Amino acid sequence: MSSRLHSCIVNALTFSRVPLIFAFLVCAVLAQRRACVGLAVAAGVLMFCAAISDLYDGRLARKWKVVSTFGKLADPLMDKVFFIVSFPTLLWVIGAQGESPAHALVMLVFTVLYILRDQWVTFLRSVAAAYRADVGAMWLISASDAALPCSSSSSVMLVFFRKFSLLYPFGRTEASTPFRHFAPMARTK
Repeated sequence: MSSRLHSCIVNALTFSRVPLIFAFLVCAVLAQRRACVGLAVAAGVLMFCAAISDLYDGRLARKWKVVSTFGKLADPLMDKVFFIVSFPTLLWVIGAQGESPAHALVMLVFTVLYILRDQWVTFLRSVAAAYRADVGAMWLISASDAALPCSSSSSVMLVFFRKFSLLYPFGRTEASTPFRHFAPMARTK
């Protein structure tokens, strides 16, 4: 393949995070409002796909030697969009469930910590750019950027399915079932 095609693939991966994360938002809100397990699973899959695109766009750019200044600037912007949409969405879902103030507090702390971390990285990149240093992501920062979305996608599943059926094989009540938030749908089966 040509380097131009490789560059297009890498840029498509970078920009795919925006539609994926907004589709996550829609699925997460609809899953909560309509009590639909399928939409909850779709939300988790969409967030996971967005996280994987963050992991592979930089790796492929380095592997195919198509790293560009545009990509170095676009990737952090797409990361910001990812977290600006995902964290408030998760907080809204937790608040709409209304059962777990401790979980909501933990998500709030993660949100604030991420925003502070992101502002610090932005500041450091600005300082580096002022001194004409390379502003591309370092491997350690890229690893943390990949770990955060992956952990976020797993937290989506925990938000929607806090209890797993393997933990409650006997003597289930409606209050202890893993899909108790989706009780109207479960009763129709």
